[in-house]
Amino acid sequence: MGLAASIGLVVVHSNILPLRERRPATLLGPGQVELEAGALAESRVAVAIVDASLTPVQQRNLERAWKTKVIDRTGLILDIFGERAATREGALQVELAHLDYQRSRLVRSWTHLERQRGGFGFLGGPGETQIEADRRLIGDRIAKIRRELDQVRRTRGLHRAARRRVPFPVVALVGYTNAGKSTLFNALTGAEVTARDQLFATLDPTMRGLVLPSGRRIILSDTVGFISELPTQLVAAFRATLEEVAEADLILHVRDAAHPDTDAQYRDVMTVLATMEKEATLSSGWRDRIVEVLNKADLLGGIDAVARRPGAVAVSALTGEGLPALREAIDARIAAGMEQAEYEIPHADGARLAWLYEHGEVLAREDDESAAHVRVRLLPADRARFEG
Repeated sequence: MGLAASIGLVVVHSNILPLRERRPATLLGPGQVELEAGALAESRVAVAIVDASLTPVQQRNLERAWKTKVIDRTGLILDIFGERAATREGALQVELAHLDYQRSRLVRSWTHLERQRGGFGFLGGPGETQIEADRRLIGDRIAKIRRELDQVRRTRGLHRAARRRVPFPVVALVGYTNAGKSTLFNALTGAEVTARDQLFATLDPTMRGLVLPSGRRIILSDTVGFISELPTQLVAAFRATLEEVAEADLILHVRDAAHPDTDAQYRDVMTVLATMEKEATLSSGWRDRIVEVLNKADLLGGIDAVARRPGAVAVSALTGEGLPALREAIDARIAAGMEQAEYEIPHADGARLAWLYEHGEVLAREDDESAAHVRVRLLPADRARFEG
């Protein structure tokens, strides 16, 4: 119901129907279909949402039986994503996922494409010839969008390369949708990113600079919220959004500590990250780079009332309680990942010495007549760059 409400739908009827087996024609049993037909008619339901994946045939048969529009979980999430996408990249990713979904629904028995919400205008009426034409048009559009997204990813890669030349550690916020990531992002950085009490308020990655208590500067990245049973079309289409997580030096897993299903949400997020590792889009060892952030402590009576594992930080992004401790924790974890090295820099090579001061932490320095002897702490990537 949270998914439906997040897109402005008013839920007038809901029911949990146990499935003994998945029926190929309707998913539900005949008795269940008939029972729901009466309930939907009585409630004058305009659209029925089935919290499962429906085949095109199942969707068509349920629409005929219930005499109303039917969408499945994937279709609903695609609609939500389409409403939330704000940037060109986000809109392209949503359209790609939507077209991929629609292409799978082009079957001979399909008879109401013209009524499909959120269509792209070129979908005509029924008939095998028209379906073939629709499939070809969709394929052409998908190929064009993929080319445009490849260009977006190349541009994003250039931006990341530029950040590496003036490298600051990247810290990515991840978590279940509506866990309060954008509110926390705003509280830490002073930014004004859209933060609403709704699912998928953030679809496009947002980045801001942040100065930690030590004076170390980092880049904080807000990302799309995860959800259980995310449609496979969206996992692929939003690969570019999740690239920021893959590139991050530290991952803040933001959890809604007050949510009754917070443990299940935690498992869902970890499952998505583990899947990214299997697909080689996230490097191994990511678990060692996670700081668990238990948000919305204000709903539980404050940070002292939040039960947590060692290393986790309880905060309220709304009231600011716990944020100083979170900044300290980020600082400590970034420092723990740095390496110490000693260099002898000739005084004539002031540029290299300045680079060390800018990109590392100079812990000690002794000067003689010809050179400066420095002991410095650097991120592994910066050390390799300096010594390369």
